[in-house]
Amino acid sequence: MEAQTLGKILIIDDNEDLLFAAKMLLKKHAKEVVIEKDPRRIPFLINNNNFDVILLDMNFREDTTSGKEGFYWLSQIKEIDPKAVVILITAFGDVEMAVQALKEGATDFILKPWQNEKLIATLSAAIKLKESYNEVDKLQKKQKQLQTDLKKPYADIIGASASMKNIFSIIDKVAQTDANVLILGENGTGKELIARAIHERSLRKDEIFVGVDMGAITETLFESELFGHKRGAFTDAKDDRAGRFEIADKGTLFLDEIGNLSMPLQSKLLTVLQRREVTRIGTNKAIPVDIRLICATNMHVHEMVMENTFRQDLLYRINTVEIFLPPLRERQDDIPTLANYFLKNYSQKYRKNFVGFKPAAMELLQRYQWPGNIRELQHAIERAIIMAEGDELDTRDFFFLSAKPASDKAPTSITLNLDDMERSTIQRAIDKNGGNISKAAKELGLTRASLYRRLEKYGL
Repeated sequence: MEAQTLGKILIIDDNEDLLFAAKMLLKKHAKEVVIEKDPRRIPFLINNNNFDVILLDMNFREDTTSGKEGFYWLSQIKEIDPKAVVILITAFGDVEMAVQALKEGATDFILKPWQNEKLIATLSAAIKLKESYNEVDKLQKKQKQLQTDLKKPYADIIGASASMKNIFSIIDKVAQTDANVLILGENGTGKELIARAIHERSLRKDEIFVGVDMGAITETLFESELFGHKRGAFTDAKDDRAGRFEIADKGTLFLDEIGNLSMPLQSKLLTVLQRREVTRIGTNKAIPVDIRLICATNMHVHEMVMENTFRQDLLYRINTVEIFLPPLRERQDDIPTLANYFLKNYSQKYRKNFVGFKPAAMELLQRYQWPGNIRELQHAIERAIIMAEGDELDTRDFFFLSAKPASDKAPTSITLNLDDMERSTIQRAIDKNGGNISKAAKELGLTRASLYRRLEKYGL
């Protein structure tokens, strides 16, 4: 048995001589040995440590041989951690009682006085069992996350423009490292696709990719979603739950729309990134995590740092490498390739026989400004294919685009439609403030995040 192969061990027994003898024997084989003579400290010890194996005496009070205390503390340990590996310490005459304890969740038992070789062999087998528990638990969490991710549409990155070739070059350079990456760009430009491309080309490609939309997480659920919680930590915490950081262990964690985080949440995130460990709500036990971090936002985070709405130290932490995705209107050379890609996909999906675009239709697609970027182009072609007839898409199939001029001016006619009025007011505020989003948001009485959501809603 090589040194430190038995992990972290907890021994509970009221016999101090036995405790010290066990510690002296095991300390050269285990990573750490913790001894405790008072079983009442068991809940505290388990809640604040990750023990691989627990050695538990069956009887604590002098002259007590019923084993009731052992059964009680075994049940307490299992309630706190159902996957805890517990080995009972018992006298020769209590074998029948020990067998009963095995039925109630104990892993094994040893008789005292024990043989040193037998004790180490028993602990070694228990450690392997604990490792298998951990591996199964990890695989189940990853499988659940993978099933969720597989439901999301995914396509290879498409583009041959000079700007995209530059991005491909950056991806090739950064992917093989573990450097933190910040992806900047408007909504709909494909930030998640870039994040996945980095992961697929990285040394972690065989591990999980976990994506989190930070803009969709409320402040009250932030810690639970990212760091996890223990059963009973709050009203709806009915089971232990691993957070996204734990699930992404050994893989890549993608935090989308990170610019939406409030300052207090930014502080909590920074602490985890600095320590590389998380603590589930309801426990003080720190869990180390090994992740590749990729973040993305459509906000101007450098301006936000100047305005004290985004922490500069957090920005330094997340943008070792920065990638800017240009909007589609600046990638007009890529529009025909993207359009034909979506045409092929949706023709197959809806069992249509479209083979291409009329020249005028393609000219319209390249002339249009695409405020919603690639996502808007994708939806436009899907809608056209559903409604059109024939085998080529024409300008009339994109009437909903030609009705929106490139300048996309706010409506000037009097209207009582609330959406139109809000759109017009937002446009006037932006024009008045020379395109400065922060000043426009302040004048409108909105947060920057709220204004960005409305800009996306109205295609401004």
